[in-house]
Amino acid sequence: MIRSPLTRHFVLSPNIGVRVNEAKPDMVILHYTGMKSAEAARAWLCNPESGVSCHYLVDEDGYITQMVGEEMRAWHAGASSWEGETDINSRSIGIEIQNPGHTLGYRAFPEEQMKAVIALVHDIMARNDISSSRVLAHSDVAPGRKIDPGELFDWAWLHREGIGDWIEPAPPDDTPAEITPLQAALERFGYGIEVTGIADARTEAVVSAFQRHYRPARFDGVADMSTLQTLQRLLRASGKDREGR
Repeated sequence: MIRSPLTRHFVLSPNIGVRVNEAKPDMVILHYTGMKSAEAARAWLCNPESGVSCHYLVDEDGYITQMVGEEMRAWHAGASSWEGETDINSRSIGIEIQNPGHTLGYRAFPEEQMKAVIALVHDIMARNDISSSRVLAHSDVAPGRKIDPGELFDWAWLHREGIGDWIEPAPPDDTPAEITPLQAALERFGYGIEVTGIADARTEAVVSAFQRHYRPARFDGVADMSTLQTLQRLLRASGKDREGR
């Protein structure tokens, strides 16, 4: 079993499987638990009736529990997609970060917890040769269905430590953006969205997911110029723009 040396406790979850087509993990997906305590989350993630699991759980004090070996497929992402891939569980390592979530008293993530997450992600990236840009939020791969780890998670801090894509977002404004180029840019970045030119519910969900991660000052799902400008700058910075491909 592949384990992180940063793990302080191991509790085996029965909710696992084999990675489909012997896929190797090339993504890290960050979640929040949405539960009152890490102890409650551990129990739920190891309960056969829950149908969910993750590789690692990080408590608010930085204590790391491992529940699934990295070589195995944990059940954390659910119905999801990124860059055309739809079996995210087979391609990823899932980290649950203890936080009550939006329904139980959502709050900022403590410094010790953030430091532990950063150290753990670095460890996983190095061991599995995972690109920094493949560290994503659950909400990125499941927009409209999931919103974690949410707008209070400090992605800018992770980026300063060499994890994830980030750029200083354009200030929110009320200038409408054209839908077609915004959809095309979101698709190019990796989101599961079709370029239809129609501002439908799916577009609003994906725009909100992008904003929650990359422009957290406002994440109302409105297709404004601030969102498009931030996205275009991210595409250039990450090399995902057309010229960089």
